[in-house]
Parts: sequence; structure tokens; C-alpha cells
Amino acid sequence: MINVLTKEIYNKIAAGEVVDRPYSVVKELVENAIDAGASEIAVEIEVGGKKSVRVRDNGAGIPKEDLPLAYLPHATSKLKSAEDLFTVATLGFRGEALASIAAVSQMKIISKRKGQNAYSLSSEGGLLGEVREAAGADGTEVCVENLFFNTPARLKFLKSDAQEEGDVSNMMSRFLLSHPEIAFTYSVNGKIKLRSFGDGLDAALAAVYGAETVEKCYGISAEKHGIRIHGYLGNQNFSKPNRSYQSLFVNGRYVVNQTVGAAVTNAYATYLMKRQFPFYVLFLEVPSEIVDVNVHPNKADVRFADNQIIYGCVYSVVSSVLDGNSRALEYLAPKNDIREATHEEIVLPKIEKSAPVLSKMSYEEAKKELSFDVSPLGGRTPAPKLYEENEKFTMKVNAPTEGDAFEENRAYLLEREKKVQEKIDPATLSYKGELFHTFLIYEIGDEAYFIDQHAAHERLIYNRLRSRTEAREPLSQPMLVPFVLNVNSEEYAFLIRQLPVLNEIGFEAEEFGGTSVKVSAVPADLQGIDLEAFFAEVLSSMESYNGIKLADLVKDKLASAACKAAVKGGERLTDDEAKSLIREMDGDMGLRCPHGRPVAVKMKKSEFEKLFKRIV
Repeated sequence: MINVLTKEIYNKIAAGEVVDRPYSVVKELVENAIDAGASEIAVEIEVGGKKSVRVRDNGAGIPKEDLPLAYLPHATSKLKSAEDLFTVATLGFRGEALASIAAVSQMKIISKRKGQNAYSLSSEGGLLGEVREAAGADGTEVCVENLFFNTPARLKFLKSDAQEEGDVSNMMSRFLLSHPEIAFTYSVNGKIKLRSFGDGLDAALAAVYGAETVEKCYGISAEKHGIRIHGYLGNQNFSKPNRSYQSLFVNGRYVVNQTVGAAVTNAYATYLMKRQFPFYVLFLEVPSEIVDVNVHPNKADVRFADNQIIYGCVYSVVSSVLDGNSRALEYLAPKNDIREATHEEIVLPKIEKSAPVLSKMSYEEAKKELSFDVSPLGGRTPAPKLYEENEKFTMKVNAPTEGDAFEENRAYLLEREKKVQEKIDPATLSYKGELFHTFLIYEIGDEAYFIDQHAAHERLIYNRLRSRTEAREPLSQPMLVPFVLNVNSEEYAFLIRQLPVLNEIGFEAEEFGGTSVKVSAVPADLQGIDLEAFFAEVLSSMESYNGIKLADLVKDKLASAACKAAVKGGERLTDDEAKSLIREMDGDMGLRCPHGRPVAVKMKKSEFEKLFKRIV
């Protein structure tokens, strides 16, 4: 039997596609405000957006008679015919957002058209109230409270308040960058987190990342084959530990695109150190005919008609700027030129006037020109295949089948990893001296042990440091001057989740306003640690784990500290110091240093006799 779903059920299902967390509510409401022509937008959230999200704008407003329609699914002012889908010039167009949000929240819209009265309309889980006259300024205010109050199964899957706040903050950072002509105010629990004044891209960049970032970037403005590329690229010495500092906007919409990402990364290849990523805020304006934004309801993905052209254009511009070749002067733009360019000046119609939609001839010419060698290392780097081909690629993990060698290999590796404890009573060892001020020699019966004094001492120190850490009894050493770490909103949310772990292992770290973290003390065993390098390593693992095992990272730092504190190879020990070292080892000849090198090597008398041909 086939059932026709009710409006209530359908809207809740649709909400799962469009609205999954508070950040998506903010995204949809802010995009509506932008599409309404707002020049000022204020966003306020409480408790990570779970309790409330409020978005106010000074845009065109909604007429009284249209307020009930705003809550209906597939009701939109942005499309009139199916053909409009191929020339979408607004951020929203599906007409699903407000209906989906209303279905899973308590929602209220207050709106006023210029020269008219203000009116409001509330919704409780999608059930509408009555349109009422209200007080309000020109524009629209939408308040969304108690998200998922009527879908507890969805509610329990929300992240912590700090994580949800971090994702909203990350989204708001992208809005400031994508629309530098709009004045944004973003507040969290009553405190302003981000603010811009609509005075250009470099001012927006400074508001999000700090003024010093602008000075470390190249401003670019280029046009190739009807595609305009402009924005900021970090210079050759300016990189970041993860990809959260990369922003791409296609026709004003923030997207994550593999083709463009690969083009930029390959262009930077010769300038990046391991585990470092380029910094960029890039805008691509392309004719609407060659880009499809109607891929997914969240509109975070786009398809290009030909990825090779996009890849080649982006790669050639970025690599020219970084390599400083003859074309670089054409692509570099004074930063104030970028700052003064408003969104109205760079919207798609202007691009279509200055660079007509690719004809078949120009399209073929572009493909021919962009088939050149684009590898910065001299080898060929093929452009990514068409999106449709990429879609077909899937990773397959085959479960072990009967007779495969997985279990045998695993058993073998486990056996190999077993440490055979060879313990000898230190009192039975006779100290015979040293070699090269590095290797201590001990004799017992017909066997000799050569001990690497540095590796042995390093292991002993490391064991002491680690035992204190694992016992959760670390000693903290206060810093004369606290270390303040300034990060972006995504990194901040990650670090806030790690604060309990950091404090458990001896750091004293806390929130320090905005998106900063203050470190007032470090583990006493790690005095002298390079905190900037330490946190860079923490943040570099943010993407791959989104929950780095800090204990493992601290283990590495303890190993480094032990290495620095241990007696060095070439440093002469007295007889008493040598005997003391073997006593501390408790006769354990199976030890290895924290880096995996053996501490002791055993040779039998017979092995020496073979070397001297005394026996064969």
C-alpha cells in the first residue's frame, strides 16, 4: 500500500537535507538576507545556536500578504521558470529553507517593506499562527528558537555548544569575506565576535584573520577565457597547518571544490613544507552556463562543464604569481583596488559583458591552450577528469576472505613486536670500560654487553617523565609571560574541546576572548618547549582526526625533552656514573630509546673468536 506523506512528515524529511545543525540555519537565513539586497546584517546566536538564532537585515522586506507563503515549501521569489535554474544568480533559489527550519523549530518572522507597516507571523513546528501588526525597522528579522524541539532523535546528535558555535563562526567568517560590501555584526551569547563595515575585501580579511595577514598576501585580479579570478594568495612564506584557512567563492557562493583546490595546491607545491597548506581567499566569477549550483540542497558543491579549463586557468594564474614570471605583473592587483571593488561591480552580468559566454571556438581554443605542461616540477600534471567521472570513483574495502593471509600477517607482526625481556642482575655485571666515550662495556660469563649511554639515559628519563604524565600527576611550571594563541573559529572550536586534556597533562590553558587561547603554564617536564611549534602540530592534525590523541603528541615531546636532557654520545662518564646507569636500568637489556633504537647489544665470546678466526 502506497501512502501519501503528510505535509508535517514531508517537511521534517526535507529539513534533514537543508537543516541539519545550527550553522545551516544561519547559512540559509543570511543568504536570504543577502538576496533581499541588505547592506547591513546582524546575526546573534545563543548556546551554539541551539537555544536561538536571530538574523536581522535592512533588505527589501516581505509584504504582509506574502508572509504565509514564506513558510510554504517550494515557495520562492527567485525562480519563475525551469530555465531560470540554468542562470541562477542568487544564493538561495529552492524555496525549501524557511519551511524546513520552521518544521523543526519555534520560528517568528517580522518584516517591513519601505513605506509600509511591519507585520509578524509565528510558527510552532510548522503550524502557522496569524499575521499580526508589529513594530520593526525596514527589512526582516527572523528568530529561530529551540531547534529540533519536536525531533529529539535529531537533537541528541547535535555537537557540543562550543563545536556548534565554532561551525557557525566559521560560516560567518566566510560571509564577511564573500560579501565585503555588506556590514556584518555577529554576536555569541551577547558578545560581538566578528564585525565588518562593508568597506572592502582587505578590511573584511583583516576583520577575520587580522591586519597582519593582508600584508602577507598577494592581491590578484585576472581574467582568462571568460573566467575572472581575484582575491588574495598567501605569499611563498605564508602557509597554515590545515585547510581551514582556504576560502573559495564561485559567483559569490562559498564552495569546496576539488578541482580548484588541486590547482592551487599544485601551484604551491615547491614552496610548501610537509604538513603545510596554502592560505587563500579566492573568487571565481564564471558564466552561469558553465557551472551548475543545483547539485545538492546545501549548495556547497558545484559542477563545472569542463574541469580542465577551470584547473588550467587557476593553476596558470597562481603559479605565475608565485613564480614571478612575466605574466605575474598582469595578474597582481594593488590591494586598495581589491578593497574598492564592490560586489555590485563584480557580479556575473558585468563578467558576461566584458567576457562573453564561451563560444564553441573559444571553448576549443581554451582546451588547446590549457593542455600545456602545468607541473611546477617540469613533469606533466594532468588536470582532474570531469566531475561525472570523479563521481564514479568509489573506495572499496574488501573484507578478509577465507584463506587470506591477514590473520597470519597480524600474528606475525604481533609476535615480532613482543619485547623479550632479558633481565640481568646488575651486581653480576663486571664493568670493563668504554669505547669512544659512547659505548659502555660490561661482561658476564662468556658474554659482553655494549650499552649506548645516550640511548639508555634517554630511555630512563623518558620513563620517569611519562610515568608522571600517565599517573595524571604532572607538575606545571608557570610562565613569566603567558603565551596567547590566535586562531580562526574552526581551530578555536577544536582547541576548546582539547582544553581538559591539555590541562590534565600539565598545561594551564583557557579561553582568552574572541578566538584566542591563553597558556599560562606548561608541564614542568617540558620547560623550554616551543609552544608555537607544539600547537602548530596539534592543529595540523585537526583535519585528519578532528580529535587528535594529545597523549601521543605529548609522548613525542617528552621523548624530545628526554633526548635533550640525557647524557650525550662522546661525553665521558666516570666509573661510578657508568655503574649507576646500569643499576637504574635494573639490568633490563631489552630496552629501546623512545625513538626505537636498541639500548644494548650482546655479543658472545664465540662471536669474537670467529672474528679472529680462533674458531670457525
